Amino acid sequence: MIKIIKEKLWNAELRKLRNPILVFLVLPFTVFAIYQLLVASPRYESQAQFIVKEPNSTSTLDPALAIMSGFGVSSSNSDVELVKAFIYSNDMLNYLEESIQISQHYSDRAYDVFSRLESDATKESKLEYYLSRVKVEIDEKSQVIALYAQAFDQNTAHQLNAAIVDRAEWYINNIGQNLAKEQLKFVQQEHELVMAKLQVAKSQLLDFQRRYNLLDPEAEGIALQQITYQLESEIASKTSALRVLRGSMSEDAPMALQAKAELDSLKKQLKVERERLTNQSSSQSNDIEQVEILGVGEILAKFTDYKINLELTLQAYTASQISLEKSRIEAYKQLKYLIVVEAPTLPEDNTYPKVIYNLALFLAILFMFFGITKIVLATVEELR
Repeated sequence: MIKIIKEKLWNAELRKLRNPILVFLVLPFTVFAIYQLLVASPRYESQAQFIVKEPNSTSTLDPALAIMSGFGVSSSNSDVELVKAFIYSNDMLNYLEESIQISQHYSDRAYDVFSRLESDATKESKLEYYLSRVKVEIDEKSQVIALYAQAFDQNTAHQLNAAIVDRAEWYINNIGQNLAKEQLKFVQQEHELVMAKLQVAKSQLLDFQRRYNLLDPEAEGIALQQITYQLESEIASKTSALRVLRGSMSEDAPMALQAKAELDSLKKQLKVERERLTNQSSSQSNDIEQVEILGVGEILAKFTDYKINLELTLQAYTASQISLEKSRIEAYKQLKYLIVVEAPTLPEDNTYPKVIYNLALFLAILFMFFGITKIVLATVEELR
């Protein structure tokens, strides 16, 4: 009799266990609640806010240069997206491994198995776990970057957030400086080449003037032509006067002889001046260098070539100087600064797990799953 009663009680208990509400709702919820309340390791979250800014160009540059260079124009959000991508990168994770051994903290066996990182996790698993513990949010209007970092204790959460902010600041400053240096270095090299060409052109012109002892061949050529024209005019006048004297007196008369001597002297001088226009007499320069025999026309032509070359080189130098100044401005624009709006906080209470929210969400999912299952089973029974 007692055996029969025990069997009936056992069967009753089995029927209770077969109750779908108990199996699909009560038991799962109870297990999940025990995990959330008693087993799950608390996680603390540190928060920081910062922003990427450019230098204030309008206060350091001439207004015309600022307008020419494009300063004052609002930049896009590419910088903040770049910072976000770097925070989520393997490079950041490697830095955190070296600085604070973050994987060792996340894989500590003191924390529950479902929350911690596997001790033999691969690089990909470590990065995936790191991304689940770090969150970056960007305000579209103000471009302020909010960083949230989770850890299993308050100090580690604060250290993690501070390390990420410091490394992000180093990164944004470093890439800006590298871009500025490379850009300015190339333009400076080109400017030095133009300066070298300018020095060569100046030296060639000065050496040519020194070699022929000329300050301005153009002016001297014009002066020689004027002297020749004047001598020709005087020769014509003296020839006419000599013809008149010979008509009124003998050729041996003193006045006629004097006029003839003056006319011969003028003709010789004219010949000398014409030779100067067509041929430069040979002389020594500094008692070492033999000067090339050139006419005034040839000297003027060469001088013009050297002068044009110097002017073109000077124009190139001016353009290069402007380009260099623009490049300096552009290099200055490349500099970025990460400004901390809110320093990494030291949390006092754990943010995760959110027990009430998790239990409510889990219960809602269970009810939804249970309801869908009941509807499917009822539909199957009805179709039979």
